[in-house]
Amino acid sequence: MGRGGQPKDRTDGPERKCIATGALEPKHGLIRFAVGPDGQIAPDLAEKLPGRGIWLSADRAAVEKAVKKGLFARAARQPVTVPEGLVDLLEAILASRVIDLISLARKGGRATTGYERVKDWLSKDEAEILIQASDGSERGKSKLSTPQGGSFIGWLTASELGHAFGRQTAVHAALGAGGLSKRVVEEAQRLKGLRVSDGDKGHRKGK
Repeated sequence: MGRGGQPKDRTDGPERKCIATGALEPKHGLIRFAVGPDGQIAPDLAEKLPGRGIWLSADRAAVEKAVKKGLFARAARQPVTVPEGLVDLLEAILASRVIDLISLARKGGRATTGYERVKDWLSKDEAEILIQASDGSERGKSKLSTPQGGSFIGWLTASELGHAFGRQTAVHAALGAGGLSKRVVEEAQRLKGLRVSDGDKGHRKGK
């Protein structure tokens, strides 16, 4: 996996066409929507709702474009109702999914938090993913580096990351290889597209 949080050279798996950009992309970088019986557009991140899927890049600008230009109705070939504040709704749903996955990894013994514990995992090559709160101290965060060949997630807040570990806040966390790590990275990457501006999409490289 690449250090920016994105699985590297990921060309396998099915692709879908984004209604906003027109580009074919792997499904893991897109969000599926479905049209309900009442014509309401519903995000379907689990990809389980019935009917023909409408696919959109997990990118704030793409979602805003789709809403503004009526692209959902065009793709559905029928009048539809788009939820108010769709971008913020998607961001909240994705953040919740990432937090829940990290929490599950913690319960399975595949995630840890706290500066010293994370540092220890990194030194022993037990960590594959470094997670640091976006609003944590930059000085403290700079002392830890992404595992070589691993991934970095830096766009959850300290409150969100803390919630994943059953505490009020957390700044540093690490996930081991295997288990839910792949899903955490993919869901976090989709969240990044909705939350992080282009100018802030850098990542902390390994030393």
